[in-house]
Amino acid sequence: MGPITTVRENCRKCYSCVRNCPVKAIKVKQHYAEVIHQRCIGCGKCIRVCSQKAKVIAACIEETERLLAGKDPVVAVLGCSFPAFFNDVLPGQLASGITRLGFDEVHEGSSGVELVRAEYGRLKEQSLGRPLISTHCPTIVDLIERHYPQLLKNLMDSVSPMVAIGRFIKARRGPKTRVIYISSCIAGKFEIEAEEVAGAVDVVLTYQELNSMLRQRKIDLTRLAEGHFDGIPAGRGRLFPISGGPFEAFAISNEFLDPDFVTTEGEENALEIIKDLAAGRIHPKVVDLRFCAGGCISGPGKNNRLTTFSKRSLVIDYFQHGKVPYVTAPHYLVNRPNPDLRRQFKNKHQRLDLPSGDSVRKILQSTNKFVEQDELNCGCCGYQTCREHAVAVYQGLAEEDMCLPFSLKRLEEDRFNLAQKYELARRALDQEFGDAAIIGQDTGTSEVLKLIRQVGPTQTTVLIRGESGTGKELTARAIHQQSHRSDKPLVTLNCTTLTDSLLESELFGHKKGAFTGAIGDKKGLFEAANGGTIFLDEIGDITPKLQAELLRVLDSGEIRPVGGNAAVKVDVRLIAATNKNLENGVAEGWFREDLFYRLNVFTITMPPLRSRIDSLPGLVEHFLARASKRVNKTLLGIEERAIQAMQCYPWPGNIRELQNIIERAAVLTQDQVIRLENLPVVFAELSLGETAGAGKQPGSFRGQREKHLSQVEKGLIKRYLQESAGNVSEAARRAGIPRRTFYRLLSRYNIQGRDFSAKSR
Repeated sequence: MGPITTVRENCRKCYSCVRNCPVKAIKVKQHYAEVIHQRCIGCGKCIRVCSQKAKVIAACIEETERLLAGKDPVVAVLGCSFPAFFNDVLPGQLASGITRLGFDEVHEGSSGVELVRAEYGRLKEQSLGRPLISTHCPTIVDLIERHYPQLLKNLMDSVSPMVAIGRFIKARRGPKTRVIYISSCIAGKFEIEAEEVAGAVDVVLTYQELNSMLRQRKIDLTRLAEGHFDGIPAGRGRLFPISGGPFEAFAISNEFLDPDFVTTEGEENALEIIKDLAAGRIHPKVVDLRFCAGGCISGPGKNNRLTTFSKRSLVIDYFQHGKVPYVTAPHYLVNRPNPDLRRQFKNKHQRLDLPSGDSVRKILQSTNKFVEQDELNCGCCGYQTCREHAVAVYQGLAEEDMCLPFSLKRLEEDRFNLAQKYELARRALDQEFGDAAIIGQDTGTSEVLKLIRQVGPTQTTVLIRGESGTGKELTARAIHQQSHRSDKPLVTLNCTTLTDSLLESELFGHKKGAFTGAIGDKKGLFEAANGGTIFLDEIGDITPKLQAELLRVLDSGEIRPVGGNAAVKVDVRLIAATNKNLENGVAEGWFREDLFYRLNVFTITMPPLRSRIDSLPGLVEHFLARASKRVNKTLLGIEERAIQAMQCYPWPGNIRELQNIIERAAVLTQDQVIRLENLPVVFAELSLGETAGAGKQPGSFRGQREKHLSQVEKGLIKRYLQESAGNVSEAARRAGIPRRTFYRLLSRYNIQGRDFSAKSR
């Protein structure tokens, strides 16, 4: 891992880092864009342009604190640019504050400039027949080592002032001395990791990090007395950080019209010079390059309120008028040879595979670029041309989706497709649920309709009870349509279709990373229904944990997504339904009593179809019209024999069973009328039994025989039910007849199995 790291959860893939990285050392992945450290030159542009704070400098405060707490002496070296960043305090006060942090000595980095001056003079005088490039800017060195290895021979074989002062201090104080360099240069963190200069400097801190340490220790520099610096006093090296400063510090002629000596700063200028040198278009003797605009006075400082020009003035004023207290330590005054200040450079270039023309063409076509006019070269992806982007896609650095015109066109196509699907889904829902009318003229249905009209306009929680298939969801939709929330969504969920953990996520939503597979934030159904109504079917099947969560939502009106800490306020009306006996659930402990009373504010009990036989013809006519549309057939009606047989059937599956039987018959009918033969065989048997019973004369031998047989049959059925405690399946097994036949006998004699259960006795 390099000094620049990616906070993945912060990255929004805005591609700002890609657009601004001068060497495209960014790899775009599925959910974030990260730095490729093998290609990174440490310029820090990705940090400055990232508005989401996804690119950050690896903090070195903890490592510094660890060294300060150790036994080895620790020396602080202030970068040459410190007067531009700590302009509100005296140099002696800054030195005093650093000493209070626990440092044994404080040095000026400008002394390192004085150390390498002789090296630059030696190299300048050599006639090597090739341009020499200064090596004091770590970003320039990394740029050449990683991207322009053909210029390695042009680099001066001299260390930077930072490495020079580090080697000098360790040579005089001993190798166990720890050196902490403090400056505005992010690339310095990269430089000390290079094996060619390893060990010279232990940690590089930014001015921001130093300021954080001072704040943590509650050290107010403005209130401190002036301390002193412990190293060798600096001279013209203090001009080093500003534009033109290196030539001034190294006593190199810099005549305006002299083409042998070139100095420049800033990304664009530096890259142009390097490209010209690599192409052999210019041939100066010495080239001084610094990647940051204005020299070494930019970067993450104590504050960024000052302009480059005001910082330059502060540095010049410090050089000309600064009164710096110095008490040079004795070990630096001993007349010894300076340490070796030369270094070697390595070819760190990693060549990426270049695609063929056919591969580039295929990638371009995949982003709807079929002719040259389609290549807009808008630069939104971060690459100057569409072909550069295609090459990056081939090399695995970029994604096709980064192309903005392609993404916008695809979004437009997706929007059109979704609009079509929405319209189709809306029509299908209208056909399925659009008619929320409850069919029936019986007293039970009339009572349900009356209750719906009464509770609909209120905010009251409603509990709908009844057997499966009696139309509880239809009743919930009717209540929603009668309410003041009818223009808001009605969200429905069957609680038996999901596991406990999935049901909690479905209801309340979840945060990214809350569990395996949670790759992003998701809103729950309560949020989706905000302002409207949520219908929870089979509420009796949820676990005690979810019962507690649901109770909290009903009491507080707030939900908490899975994996989240903040509560979300929701305004939702709850309608619940169940086919279970919740009173038994409360008594037996599988349903919370407090939740039961919270739900059981207003109850609507749906009558079973067997008690609504008078409404059967109207229901058959309604489902016949719906089935005609579903199976794409013209159906004129249903014959009377079939209606009569249906009226004799007990309908254990209620209205849902009736709907399915009508649709099945609509598929089977050969003409435009549903006949008895199109219904399941049980209805034909019921019809025959009804016809046979109608033809019997009570006074005849046959009639008397049938009467007594019926009494015996009825008595046997009751006996089997008593023996099985009302369990119809067990009773049918004891009688040795199919369960369906046993149900028909129960219906014929109007016997209810529950009348023989243990509780009823």
